[in-house]
Amino acid sequence: MAGEPQVIVEREDVHVMFKRAADEQKAIEGAFRTVESAVGTLRGRKFFGVFDAGQHEYRACVQIRDDDDPEALGLEVGVLPGGRYARVRLEGEPPALYRRIAPSFERLTTRPDHDASRPSIEFYRRHDVVDLLLPVA
Repeated sequence: MAGEPQVIVEREDVHVMFKRAADEQKAIEGAFRTVESAVGTLRGRKFFGVFDAGQHEYRACVQIRDDDDPEALGLEVGVLPGGRYARVRLEGEPPALYRRIAPSFERLTTRPDHDASRPSIEFYRRHDVVDLLLPVA
């Protein structure tokens, strides 16, 4: 993956609220709009995209804060599993940045140590930086 170095990171579980979406761009964008609108201000929030290949499902997620009421916001709750992940950091301006996510994940999933029992995660560090996290054994 030229220009996209991989590093192994250890992550803790992250408790999130989320909206489910089909694995297609328009549905994903709609799910993120729903989550962003539900939580109001985005400042200080941690957003994630989670793809579960076994269920062919995408989840637009935001980390839960103590004062959040997921049910009142119309969002489900879940946990992003911790453990070892191969990380690739993508940088650039949206929307071009977002178009690089799927092909970069496709290359990343060829790793022989890919742990398909856990979902792949996109961590939106900033509007112009996304960490792709592939679970590994």
